[in-house]
Amino acid sequence: MDLVKRESDVLEMVRRFFSGDLEPVSWLRVEEFVDGDELVVRAELPGIDPEKDVDISVVNGSLRISAEREEKSEHKEKHSYRSEFHYGSFVREVPLPEGAKESDVTATYTDGVLEVRVPVGDQARPEPVKIPVTRG
Repeated sequence: MDLVKRESDVLEMVRRFFSGDLEPVSWLRVEEFVDGDELVVRAELPGIDPEKDVDISVVNGSLRISAEREEKSEHKEKHSYRSEFHYGSFVREVPLPEGAKESDVTATYTDGVLEVRVPVGDQARPEPVKIPVTRG
């Protein structure tokens, strides 16, 4: 095996390690926040078809997002050919706050980001309580 091929393989393994691709089920990166009366959950899902690769459901008071990704690439040069593929399954469950309205959940997909909005009403936003800090 030539040195360039081995270096390329090592770099690919390092890239996959840091991107989480070595696990059969990877953790979806999400952010959650409250926007008005809605819980907003955003997930990074680049390179997928949201209509066939994503499943969103509400189960036992949790929002469940699952997706499958299949990515293929080919590199053709004069004296070489290289083909790569990456497959991955992703699952993430986010507990819904009390008062969430499961029947009104909406989802959109734009530029590789899935955004799910769940109406929660006022019950999900308790008033903040300031905790004093004392010196010991």
